[in-house]
Amino acid sequence: MHDLRFIRENPSAFDAGLTARGAEAASAAILALDEKSRAITTQMQMAQSRRNEASKAIGKAMGQGDSETAEKLKAEVAELKQSLPALEEQERALATELHDVLSRLPNLPADDVPQGADEDDNVEVARWGTPRDFAFDPKEHADLGPALGLDFETGTAISGARFTFLQGQIARLQRGIGQFMLDYQTIQRGYLECAPPLLVRDEAVFGTGQLPKFYEDLFQTTDGRWLIPTAEVSLTNSVREQIIDDLAKPLRLTALTPCFRSEAGSAGRDTRGYIRQHQFEKVEMVTICRPDDWQAEHDHMIASAEGILQALELPYRKVLLCTGDMGATAKKTFDLEVWLPGQSAYREISSVSWCGDYQARRMNTRFRPEGAKKTEFVHTLNGSGLAVGRTLVAVLENGQQEDGSVLLPEALKPYCGGLEILTPV
Repeated sequence: MHDLRFIRENPSAFDAGLTARGAEAASAAILALDEKSRAITTQMQMAQSRRNEASKAIGKAMGQGDSETAEKLKAEVAELKQSLPALEEQERALATELHDVLSRLPNLPADDVPQGADEDDNVEVARWGTPRDFAFDPKEHADLGPALGLDFETGTAISGARFTFLQGQIARLQRGIGQFMLDYQTIQRGYLECAPPLLVRDEAVFGTGQLPKFYEDLFQTTDGRWLIPTAEVSLTNSVREQIIDDLAKPLRLTALTPCFRSEAGSAGRDTRGYIRQHQFEKVEMVTICRPDDWQAEHDHMIASAEGILQALELPYRKVLLCTGDMGATAKKTFDLEVWLPGQSAYREISSVSWCGDYQARRMNTRFRPEGAKKTEFVHTLNGSGLAVGRTLVAVLENGQQEDGSVLLPEALKPYCGGLEILTPV
């Protein structure tokens, strides 16, 4: 959600930010609604004030025996009482319309975010690791995985497209990857482990920005709740409608959960294999902090995601997303893209975003600095640390041997019961 005062004072800058995101300028329509709403509010307040004054004057007139004046005042009060409900209804309708317009707009990009239309305009910032030289043609995971227990056919038979059935050693590997990530983020990076609900209400999905605009990407239950597309929804909303005392130390939260996405906007993309599924697991990181702390927390979160890739010895690159490729709630996003030798390409495995106070305004989450009377909106950040399924894909493709077996990274062996190699069955 956007700060209406900022729009009043900076309409051109607001429109420029929206245009950079590929959205239409909206300040004129917003300010027209705002002006109309404020005019109705003023009219209503004046009517209420006059009603109160006239009501007091009735008693005074009657006390002085001036019945004619008293009757005129009674008629005026009656007329004001009759007009007020209509004004109140107009005020509510305009407030709802203004809220709806603001809630559908994306966040404004930070000043240093590169201008661009799509992923082709993203800017590579750094690389880590050297892709392995293979003495054979490396396979994609979709060809390598079935012999190791990655069963696409059974998953499709049970649930339809974009579902996979894991069994045996590869199911153990996926569990180990998730546990390793969760331990790393909690023990080494200072995040508090949480086990949040997987079903949430409208208010929660609105708070993090998936509703109302992106409902097609979600799954909804018969009782109106939503399956979380990421633990960001549950973790961030854990502070909704709260005033946090001081917040001198950022609140860092993490969770390993199943995630559910309809992938409505990705028709035809990654239909083969395990990269884009309707159901997947992910370790999510969320930070709630003061506005002055966002940069340090963004750096910390990015490093926390990078640490997993480095521990698993997976080559990757860091990319700064352009204005046209960022998620709607973000002000600034870095993607980490892992090297997949089977595709001979870098593919996204983590997005780490700073959202400013955009989500905080939607959730009405504030903090009160020690000794201060006024409250301020918090800033929120979120990132993957990491997507478990995509990490499994990267481990398979980077560790594959010519005979179809897969050597596991040292860091995962304690989490896989000492298993060192996956062997084809």
